[in-house]
Amino acid sequence: MPAASSYPSLGRVCNTLHVGDNLDVLPRLAPGSVDVVYTDPPYNTGNDFAYADRFRDDTHPDPYAGRHAAWRAMMRPRLEAVRTVLAPHGAVFVSIDDNEVAHLRLLMDEVFGEANFLAQVVVNLNPKGRQLGRGFATSHEYVLAYARHLPDCVVDGSTTESVDEADFPLSTADGRRFRYLPLRNTNKKFNPLTTPTLHYPLYGDPATGRVSTTQFAGSLALTPVFGDGRPAVWRWSRPRVDERSDDLECRVIRGRGGERADIFQRDWLHREGGRRKKLRTIWLAEEIGSTDTAVAELKALVGHVFESPKPTGLVRRILSTLPDDVVVLDPFAGSGTTGHAVALANAADGGTRRCVSINSAEPTREGSNARLAGLATVADITRARLAAVAERVGGGLEVVRSEPPVHR
Repeated sequence: MPAASSYPSLGRVCNTLHVGDNLDVLPRLAPGSVDVVYTDPPYNTGNDFAYADRFRDDTHPDPYAGRHAAWRAMMRPRLEAVRTVLAPHGAVFVSIDDNEVAHLRLLMDEVFGEANFLAQVVVNLNPKGRQLGRGFATSHEYVLAYARHLPDCVVDGSTTESVDEADFPLSTADGRRFRYLPLRNTNKKFNPLTTPTLHYPLYGDPATGRVSTTQFAGSLALTPVFGDGRPAVWRWSRPRVDERSDDLECRVIRGRGGERADIFQRDWLHREGGRRKKLRTIWLAEEIGSTDTAVAELKALVGHVFESPKPTGLVRRILSTLPDDVVVLDPFAGSGTTGHAVALANAADGGTRRCVSINSAEPTREGSNARLAGLATVADITRARLAAVAERVGGGLEVVRSEPPVHR
């Protein structure tokens, strides 16, 4: 579901990079023009972060509290600007670590509304754990996800990639994989008192497996019951049983009272529309990649010019919960992972996603790999990567240079 209107400079180009302070660029995007935001803002690790000069509070009596206050002061107006450009059906995903996750959760509750909270995902980006410093070897970060307006949100927290084929151990003669699910509703909240229309007799023959809503030769009349013998209800209505009777089978099972006949659904691994399963809130490195694989991805394109990039697999997993024609925004584009992931997703499934990346012309560190590679600013890193992606993966690249930021 594309946004109602998208930024006019996008055209048919997959990736657009805006060079400038995101607080200056975001107001130039049309309100409601973005379907989903993924971003990896500067972490507050105790060292100076981008924009620190504008927001640092050296007068605060508690230096740690002052550091957190400065970080929140930097983030709040940017989150508010993101909320403005986000469509009513959209969502925002923000990567963060332990230093600010608690503060960011409260801040996003305030900006997006606690009722629009979607998930706090644990992301296992460093399976070996960080061995430097005191305490434990941290192996995870987080992604906080919020809807713009939860009732309208198009995020589907299930994907085809999370389906495990091992859950479908049976197969037909022609090789189709399936499993048996009881046609009886196993949730005791649903019973003849709460859903009387789903308590009715079905007719089945355990010798042939045939199931019907009407009696036939050799059939048994079966009504749904729980394991303790109490009346239950079916999951399917009579019309649905008639439509899909070939997916049902009458079988003999052994219950508490001995053997009895019951009715089961053959649940197919490959079904029309694709099988989907809800994503868990712990994402493992072997599923989405790690910091090491992210460094390798970037190195293959432009060299080792950025510390701790995110793997494209992380962003592609987020994209898999959304339609394939969304407009994506990354207001802290960093090394350009989001734009790279969008191009890869389009190449894989023929989607028409578009990505708006924003990065500032903040100078790279003197003597750093980026500076030695001729990349004078962090925006130059983003541009170099997205240009390489356009050449190797496709989708093109448009670069829009904003006026120098006005310091507030």
